[in-house]
Amino acid sequence: MSAQIRVLQVISSLGMGGVETWLMEVLRLWSKDGSAHMDFLATSGKRDLFDDEAGSLGAHIYYVPSQRGHLLRFAREFRGLLRAGQYDAIHDHEHRTSGWHFLMGTGLLPPVRVTHMHDLNKGGVTLGRRVTARVGRSLAARYSTHILGTSRQVIEQNGFNASQFRALPEAALYCGFDPARFMGDAAAEKVSVCTELGWPENAKIILSVGRIDQSPDVGHLQNHKNSAFALGVGIECARRDSRMHLLFAGALSPAVSTFQQRVSAAGCAGRIHFAGIRQDIPRLMLASDALLFPSVWEGLGMAAVEAQAAGLPVLASTAVPRECVVVPELVRFQKLEAGPSEWATELIELMATHPDRFQANQQVAASDFALQNSARALLSLYSTGALARS
Repeated sequence: MSAQIRVLQVISSLGMGGVETWLMEVLRLWSKDGSAHMDFLATSGKRDLFDDEAGSLGAHIYYVPSQRGHLLRFAREFRGLLRAGQYDAIHDHEHRTSGWHFLMGTGLLPPVRVTHMHDLNKGGVTLGRRVTARVGRSLAARYSTHILGTSRQVIEQNGFNASQFRALPEAALYCGFDPARFMGDAAAEKVSVCTELGWPENAKIILSVGRIDQSPDVGHLQNHKNSAFALGVGIECARRDSRMHLLFAGALSPAVSTFQQRVSAAGCAGRIHFAGIRQDIPRLMLASDALLFPSVWEGLGMAAVEAQAAGLPVLASTAVPRECVVVPELVRFQKLEAGPSEWATELIELMATHPDRFQANQQVAASDFALQNSARALLSLYSTGALARS
């Protein structure tokens, strides 16, 4: 067996997403203790937010676009990468195409081949794409050695628990993080954030974390985080209580200009802020009074877990998997059909609670979401590949 386990992670790019931030956390940990070496295959062919840091931690990032028109090049470079890398495991986070990737690597694939799903496969809009996805799933069943999901629910909803997968080990493997980052002086952070945004120090802050949807319309098929619905809930809360403020933290989109018009029309200008991508989510969670999480679908909903580590109450949609619950008294679920008014009522009630932030953090630290536990599960999986090579 080689001195260090070698793993190739297949992703679109190293941007600010749940899986990417998790892998970066694991990379930071393993770069210190030498448990394993990770490289990245970026199928978008593009650089992104964490590339420089990943490189400084010893990872190689290979930019090989896999879109149509690039498939021959992808197959050629992918095979060369597998041949040269001598990996113990390949961990593909693009479950719609992982089977196709593995097919292209036939004869050079490492002993451990993981298909990992993080979201729902809604299927293609054309017959060709639907067929491609269906064949891809069959190929994943043939070539994968393990099936993982961010939750059991996402495995089932994507159909990866069907009979063709029964011979493969499958499990939920949660994206881990360091809960200690979500500990701090909540009162001091509240003052700091309010000062930054020009809000009064007694503001009640509703936090929404995640990229802003592309469409400003509730119910649009491309929406995921349900930003328009969250805005409606925030406006309703603000109408009932002048202390209520809503903070959106996540990548902006063209829909923001329409949202800002709605904010002005509702008389809430200055009380609802679109902050864009933030690197200080733990600070924002400590400063806030509740996390508003009305997603239309989620692979798991890591923002909800991080909020619990900060002792922040969460109001989530029933579309969010229950597996995100670590501290039951902090999390409530509501149907989207209930509408913004009923959501606002429950959110205001939830914000009146006074949770024990330290105790909540300790519960998350002892869970499978803690980075050490998540990384240990990954290492155990990858080590079977190293043993097979020895």
